[in-house]
Amino acid sequence: MKTLDQIVLPEELRYTDEHIWIKKDGDSHLIGISDFAQDQLGEVVFVELPSVGDSFKATIPFGEVESIKSVNKLFTPVNAEIIEVNEVLNDAPATLNESCYGKGWIVRVKVENEADIDGLLTAQAYRDFLNK
Repeated sequence: MKTLDQIVLPEELRYTDEHIWIKKDGDSHLIGISDFAQDQLGEVVFVELPSVGDSFKATIPFGEVESIKSVNKLFTPVNAEIIEVNEVLNDAPATLNESCYGKGWIVRVKVENEADIDGLLTAQAYRDFLNK
């Protein structure tokens, strides 16, 4: 397990208190789990992905991550439509552990209202949340 000082939190991402990150990527956004989340989970063994075309309201679960320790729901940070899922995770779920901000993204979404992202936690605010 990492100490909080060892947790990587890229400044360009926004975070939720459910340990989800979101970032702009071209005309869409990528969503994944934070370094803190993957570290707490331990080895990820299965990821339940939504279907392309599904829409979710903010804070509604869109899938699950199962590790050798637990099963955890993945919560949507903002109202969004799924436009792509990371198929790599079907065969290699541990990609979440190896590259949670890179190859381990979970879904690509079309965000309903981009202004909603501004209300999410900055890297510093998320770090402060973790330190509570």
